[in-house]
Amino acid sequence: MEMNQVTTSIKMRRKRNGQINIKSGNKIDLVVKSTIWILSLLTILAFFFFNYSGLQLERAIPETWHNLRVMFLEPALNHFSWQEAAYQIGVTLGLGILATVFGAIIAFFLALMAAENLSKPWISKTVRIFVAFVRAVPTVLWVLIFAIAAGLGSEAAVLGMLFHSVAYLVKAFSEAFEEVDAGILEALRASGSKWWHVIVHGILPSTFTYLLSWTFLRFEINFSVAVAMGAAAGAGGIGFELFMASGFYFDLREVGFITYAILLIAIILEIMSTRLKNRYFPGQVTS
Repeated sequence: MEMNQVTTSIKMRRKRNGQINIKSGNKIDLVVKSTIWILSLLTILAFFFFNYSGLQLERAIPETWHNLRVMFLEPALNHFSWQEAAYQIGVTLGLGILATVFGAIIAFFLALMAAENLSKPWISKTVRIFVAFVRAVPTVLWVLIFAIAAGLGSEAAVLGMLFHSVAYLVKAFSEAFEEVDAGILEALRASGSKWWHVIVHGILPSTFTYLLSWTFLRFEINFSVAVAMGAAAGAGGIGFELFMASGFYFDLREVGFITYAILLIAIILEIMSTRLKNRYFPGQVTS
């Protein structure tokens, strides 16, 4: 590893007795540590400003333990069947798949315009500024914005997740395109290849595995978002059932069952993601 890739600078100073004093750290390291200490201090101070009136720890602790025990040790379905539970999970997965697939397709073409080695500078900067603005707004806000036009439901949820997925994947895809060896692109252009030939024969073969990995990562995120949007935007799915069980029926056993179901799906997605990474990125660590 080259010295310019080392994040911690090593300063060596020779003492009068001939020993070498090794001192690590730089300004960036100092700023990071200072920020962590300040945030930790503010977190501790925040506890002194809470309103503790009416809090009865002798009752709160046993009741909390009872609720957790009922929720996670006695899960049960009381307001819908196993078939309906499977259907609702399928709805949530469908929302995530729709947002991810369409988002990846749109993001691919926008990323071609955002990549500095494939597009004109002014086009690249324009696309980058636009997607940066979209990423800065949380997904739930985009969902609520689209809910004004499309109404509460799965349409608003998919559009909101799609909008944020496009911005997320454009950044990831364009950075992958810019990492392609410039010599490959120059050789294709020198041989008379047109822009699309450069994309098909130079960009895609070199970045396909990265595009697949980033797309699946975004699908994992969209599944989690779809669970939340099921309640926030009325999109249905297992997230809506979780909202009903916790806020309407007050059924802790059903909340526990739904939590276990979501956790199981998340584990399955993680296993699939790991297998894809091991297949297409053997011996490498990816995000």
